[in-house]
Amino acid sequence: METIENIAEWRKHYNSWSRGRSNSGDDLGAAYPFVKNKRAPFSPARRALPMLNLAIISSAGTYLDGTSPFATSAADGDLSYREIPAQIEASDLLFAARGYDPKAVQSDVNSLLPLSRLLEFESNGIIGQLNPVFWSFSGFITDAGKLSEELAPRLVERVQRYDVQAVLLIPASRLCHQSVSLVARALELAGISTMTLAVDKEVVQHVRPPRAAFYEGELGSVAGLPNWPEHQRRVLDEALRLIEPMDQPGIRQLGVALESQVEEARGER
Repeated sequence: METIENIAEWRKHYNSWSRGRSNSGDDLGAAYPFVKNKRAPFSPARRALPMLNLAIISSAGTYLDGTSPFATSAADGDLSYREIPAQIEASDLLFAARGYDPKAVQSDVNSLLPLSRLLEFESNGIIGQLNPVFWSFSGFITDAGKLSEELAPRLVERVQRYDVQAVLLIPASRLCHQSVSLVARALELAGISTMTLAVDKEVVQHVRPPRAAFYEGELGSVAGLPNWPEHQRRVLDEALRLIEPMDQPGIRQLGVALESQVEEARGER
């Protein structure tokens, strides 16, 4: 199985789209050829959630203050990544936002990069351990072929070095849903279980990451609404608890939206 099935056919459509592209901005247009796979790789969880080492891969373009940002003007996307300590001050993180509104993450880092929530999960035993580093890339990568052939293998190699048992992948934009889904496929082909958060069901249905947790959320705050810790905890808890029991690829609907509406109506936010 491949990260992109029939990549030669996809490349033909992509080259045609690229030649007809009027500019290198963030508007993909209706003709952009999103990857469409028919099957998904799958690696069963090797450990229960309270025993595993969980890593994060974010496509929000996170980088350390004082270091080089991602190239948000690259026509096909930036194929680099950053490896960042998980126990880092939020004030030390910056976001090279492309394809999404950074307002939420600038207000609350945890809305796209839920380090505080997952460190809470580690301290109360929901997860065994949050991996000491996380990985970030800028997920606005139109050339899915290069992502699969160049970036994804490098990320897999780094994840393998840390004896990670599961990876939570968090997109920021619509195109990011394709990018993280492809990385998830590469990880599972290497035997590492994944969970992809999603608020754009159509894209993940096309790309077919091994496991996806979908809810009616917002681009730019896929890990939960900013400055609403309980909403973030609910999204993450529901999604992570699906990793072990899922025995085949699929997309699961989370109940977080309805519960949060009730909570907000009661003035409990």
